This record gives sequence, structure tokens and C-alpha cells, in this order.
Amino acid sequence: MFSVGDMVVHPMHGAGVIDSIVNEKIGDTSQDYYVFKILVGGLLLKIPTANSDVIGLRPVSDRETVEDMFKALPTMEIDESTNWNKRYRDNLQRLKSGDLYELARVVKSLTQRDRERGLSTGERKMLHNAKQILISEIVLTGIGNYEQVEQRLDGAMEV
Repeated sequence: MFSVGDMVVHPMHGAGVIDSIVNEKIGDTSQDYYVFKILVGGLLLKIPTANSDVIGLRPVSDRETVEDMFKALPTMEIDESTNWNKRYRDNLQRLKSGDLYELARVVKSLTQRDRERGLSTGERKMLHNAKQILISEIVLTGIGNYEQVEQRLDGAMEV
């Protein structure tokens, strides 16, 4: 269970802070919700506390884990499938996993594919979203601001 002020990551929306915990009654049932404020864009989400594990809500990675991810990024294996539909589904599954390394793998894979062959509109949107989610989490570790983290991420992928 998370508390107010905890920094967490939603796999499909990015990193943010638990703003409050509210109890709301819908029909005959009453349920607790995390009010989750997303760092990028300021979006507010209400996430049922009972379903937070299923959704994939997790604490923000620590600085050491993020530094290890940056070290692993240059040699990280990527999906080179030519079938865009399979590639899209595989990348979507990686995003939904909520795992920092899988998220980095999606960003690297799509960035490299964009440089080599270009991306479809759907993949371009996925790359943009995945990169925002990844950067928002890294920013909350205190490594740097959005622009600094984005530059470091782009540099790590070019090695």
C-alpha cells in the first residue's frame, strides 16, 4: 500500500506522486482510490487501491537502478522484427510490464528503427509516450531535470 507523497510509476502514464487517498461510493460499494498526479502534463488519475498491483503501480526506481539501466542501455538487445504488427504488440506488452529495463528497451528499439527506416504513426506515438514515461521516472530520482535526462538518454542510445 502506498501513502500520500509516495513517488510511484504507472506503466502507461508515467511517474508521479500520490496526491491523496480518497474513499468514494459507487452504487452500493465504497472503495479507496489513490489520487495520482502525473509529473508530465499534470494529469490526475484515480486508481483503486485494491487494483494497484494488477495495474502495475510501483515505486519509482532508486538512483542505483537507473544508473545501472544507463550502463546497460548501449548493449541492450532490441527487437528487430520486420513485422510491424508483431513488433507493436511486443512493445506494448513491454510497456504494460512496467519494468524500467523493458521500457528502456522499447525506447531504444523504436529510436533505432526511426533512425534507420522511419516509424509508422502508431509506433511514433508509442516512442513519444514511452520516452516520456521513462524520463518522468528518471527525473524523480533526482538525476537531473527533464532536458538533462533526455540528453543523457539520447547519448546513451547512440553508443
